[in-house]
Amino acid sequence: MKTSVVVPERSEVAKNWHARGFTCGLWIDHAGRTWNGTENKAEELLMVLSGKLEIEMQGNRIQPDVGEEVHIPADIQHTIRNIGGKTARWLYGQKRNTGVTNK
Repeated sequence: MKTSVVVPERSEVAKNWHARGFTCGLWIDHAGRTWNGTENKAEELLMVLSGKLEIEMQGNRIQPDVGEEVHIPADIQHTIRNIGGKTARWLYGQKRNTGVTNK
């Protein structure tokens, strides 16, 4: 039995992420594209809309399903690979600086 995949609405994801303090942008990568050893000072979120990605961080590799949210902590080196053999579309967000500091 084949199960259908529900692709999340970009506007709904953006609304949710913005409410949680994250940006939300669309990335489109060709087959075989790799983002090697990326590291950011801010927390990140990622969600696959179509295609197949592999995310490697801290020695672990994950292949999130369409619509599955992946959290990437700040200052963690990670690699993102399009392993699906076709163009992949995914949402990407970074935690916005709120200007609030903890003392």
